[in-house]
Amino acid sequence: MTIYLLSTRLKFFIWISVLFLFNTLASEGQDAMQFKTVVIDAGHGGKDPGAVGKTSREKDIVLNVALKLGSYINEYLPDVKVVYTRQKDVFVPLNKRAEIANKSKADLFISIHANAISTPKIYGAETFVLGLHRTKENLEVAKMENSVIVLEEDYTTTYEGFDPNSAESYIIFELMQNIHIDQSIQMASLVQNQFKQRVGRRDRGVKQAGFLVLRKATMPSVLVELGFLTNSSEEKFIASEKGQTYMASAIFRAVRDYKEEFDAKSKMEDIARRADEKEAEEVNYRIQVASSKKKIKEGTQIYKKFDDVWEFKDGERYKYTTQCSSDYSTILKSLKEVRSRVSDAFIIAFKGDVKIGLSEARAYQKQQN
Repeated sequence: MTIYLLSTRLKFFIWISVLFLFNTLASEGQDAMQFKTVVIDAGHGGKDPGAVGKTSREKDIVLNVALKLGSYINEYLPDVKVVYTRQKDVFVPLNKRAEIANKSKADLFISIHANAISTPKIYGAETFVLGLHRTKENLEVAKMENSVIVLEEDYTTTYEGFDPNSAESYIIFELMQNIHIDQSIQMASLVQNQFKQRVGRRDRGVKQAGFLVLRKATMPSVLVELGFLTNSSEEKFIASEKGQTYMASAIFRAVRDYKEEFDAKSKMEDIARRADEKEAEEVNYRIQVASSKKKIKEGTQIYKKFDDVWEFKDGERYKYTTQCSSDYSTILKSLKEVRSRVSDAFIIAFKGDVKIGLSEARAYQKQQN
């Protein structure tokens, strides 16, 4: 179905979402920073029980796991601030959860849930990132988690006509490109690895689907499904104190590993940025040996006279230099030898990649020294 066949309200929803994405993209490109804040979202709550098993409710299980996770972070990663979307049995609208994360300027958003399905034999843990569902099963998970919006007042206005039970509504997620998709998948993979390797849970993998709770989060975000309450054995495990401790500990270790990778990458990016800034401010002298309206082919003309030829474009002309030094005395000594091959060669100066006058270059270097 093409976009022009969609309802007016859904088209408005798409327009709002795309506009939000552009605003998010515009805010990117900030300096690399340390991992400082994580927002932990215990799904459902209050009048919304979430999935219901034989002896337990999703809202209770995920709140316990969320609080345990937060306590581990506070204890073992004291430099990381923990923000909860809820710390007790209260109802929090989906759009407010991402809003809390955005206002907290979080570096990571983790939404914790438990699953349910009509086939009780199915079990295992899976972690989702925002995207277009690839299977009907993934769509059904998204529908189930998004259906909570019907408990909110005037949800059709809040979510711009989005119908959680209509496959048509999920077309929006085809248009959205999550700018944090790589980091989100990285975190999701770390979570699944911990579930499998450290807790011995069945690994159902990292998946994509259209979750409203992740839609407006402006940071890497994952939605964790701890297991299926419709599977009696799995329900017993994740509803137990031991099971919740293990699952919370697994997610904590994933956060710890993600933070280490995040900080290491940020440090390298910061070093590279500083190097680029230094290079952009550095003055270098070169000796110009040729100028041409047309580009000179490598291996011909001036390239035959010098091994180190550097080309740059100045206006409509291609210009060629040899030698390079930040020391004027050194380049001046080289000029005599170069002129033995090109008699009209002369010295020029660059600040970074920008050509500047010799007097300006020497004055700048004197000021720096």
